[in-house]
Amino acid sequence: MTEKRKKLIHITRNFPPLWGGMERLNCHLVEELVKTFSVKMIAPKGAATYAPSGVDVREIPLKPLERFLLGAAWAAVSEARAFQPQIILAGSGLTAPLALLAARACRARAAAYVHGLDVVVPHPVYRALWLPALRQMDRVIANSSPTAQLVHGIGVAAEKIAIVHPGVDIPESDATACARFRQRWQLAPHAPVLLSVGRLTARKGLCEFVREVLPRIVSARPDVVLVIVGDVPRQALHAQVQTPQSILAAARSAGVGANVRWLGVLFGQDLADAYFGADLHVFPVREIPADPEGFGMVAVEAAAHGLATVAYATGGVVDAVADGESGKLVKAGDAEAFARAVLALLHAPLAAERCRAFARRFAWPDFGQQIERALC
Repeated sequence: MTEKRKKLIHITRNFPPLWGGMERLNCHLVEELVKTFSVKMIAPKGAATYAPSGVDVREIPLKPLERFLLGAAWAAVSEARAFQPQIILAGSGLTAPLALLAARACRARAAAYVHGLDVVVPHPVYRALWLPALRQMDRVIANSSPTAQLVHGIGVAAEKIAIVHPGVDIPESDATACARFRQRWQLAPHAPVLLSVGRLTARKGLCEFVREVLPRIVSARPDVVLVIVGDVPRQALHAQVQTPQSILAAARSAGVGANVRWLGVLFGQDLADAYFGADLHVFPVREIPADPEGFGMVAVEAAAHGLATVAYATGGVVDAVADGESGKLVKAGDAEAFARAVLALLHAPLAAERCRAFARRFAWPDFGQQIERALC
């Protein structure tokens, strides 16, 4: 007789069809959970279309946030009483109180996967209501070692904390992708291309990069092009934005407007082509205590495509970039050092296979096994 699968309810505000980094993470998280657990989800409207087969999804309108939280809390408690799961998992600190409430309703274990900002949000109501819920969780899974330190810093006992880095897909090499990408976006075949991928928040530091770093690079490599993939966040927690217009204006003011291109948001093969078509990924994350970079999934995604990253060594970025293996880490805020690192790697690139070998440590199946161990 086969052993009965444990039951789990996953509560998340971040799930496709938005398709940002948090959404991709939660989508893969559920795909891995269903390998071990019988899973139900509480998630935004539209999530059922993208959920794995066999997952029952209770959809809640995402806007306004207060309506989502209240609706998700009610749904979580009612589903918990009917389903009687052993584990209720919050996809971020934002839904941790909901998971705790539902777990108390059915005597299940409560867990949360946290990302960094959801631990240190400075809003007084959040700190008064959400952080105590995190302290009461049976397990808090952090996305990086710096995030784990933040979790411990708010009073979560060390024995409750686990670290599981987000995962990554490892694509097959595509010899045609570079030419395809450059032809589509009218980039010169041999021009050095720097790539930035991600939501355009103040933390990502692109305005500062085009003002302080890019002019130093352009002075040595006048044909260099910074290609920006991304847009302002629509639903991000406590996010301050840098609009594409403000970044392009900063570039023009710094005399490097002709060296910057904004492509908007790319998905799937188009995004893969961007990674394959660039010469270097840049990740100039700013060090902002109230707005930490929890991990840096895009740096690992770049490595999975054989693309090295130059990044400031701040927050969880130190777990996402291996200095000398998948890129170069420089002191936070040191624009001169960042420019030197970029020019050095343009001159002598790291081997693509070395980057890919680093990224393989983060493959999604390994992520799933670590999540299972952390929860059980």
